[in-house]
Amino acid sequence: MPAQRVEPDLPGPAAERQSPEREDEDDIAATVGANLRRLRAHQNLSLEALSRLSGVSRGMLGQVEAGKSAPTIKILWRIAGALSVPVSAFLGRDDAPVTRVLRPADAKLLKSRDGKFISRALFPLNGQRKVEFYELRLEPWCVEHALAHPAGTTENLVVSTGVVEIDVGGDTYRLSAGDAFFFVADRPHVYRNPGESQAVAYLVMGYPESVRY
Repeated sequence: MPAQRVEPDLPGPAAERQSPEREDEDDIAATVGANLRRLRAHQNLSLEALSRLSGVSRGMLGQVEAGKSAPTIKILWRIAGALSVPVSAFLGRDDAPVTRVLRPADAKLLKSRDGKFISRALFPLNGQRKVEFYELRLEPWCVEHALAHPAGTTENLVVSTGVVEIDVGGDTYRLSAGDAFFFVADRPHVYRNPGESQAVAYLVMGYPESVRY
């Protein structure tokens, strides 16, 4: 009987192959899940208790902790508010080096559900700090509702490209390229792009005390 030829086990056209974007989402999901478990345990909260505090369902929290779901910015804001930590607390891993180049291709991006609001951290997501620096990209007609941050948190934003409107304290502030805006962010606020082209802004968040998670 002739020997059977064994074909190499190569993925065919129908095999699932993760795209770089999908791999990045899985990496974010795993990191967020591990940090959520740690932060929740540190505050001695059950999933049910955290669900009541955050307004996020227990099932969703379980999916996030298991690394099976990459949460949107809005969900992370709700969880962060319930735990009184910044959103970046869910993204850090090891201690930050003294120097580090943050390449755009390596960035961990947080997106809104519709993908029109994208936040990129411009600082190492670890170590002790009182200030955080972000790049925000708002697609045309984007509207992103932000929950209140921990008491004493401030935001200082400068628009690089396009037009950005910010609603805070019942007032709307319209910012064009070059305009800067400072406000206390421990209350709900809204970012909006009323234009037909992408808007880019840079945001500095300040905390009343050094944070490290």
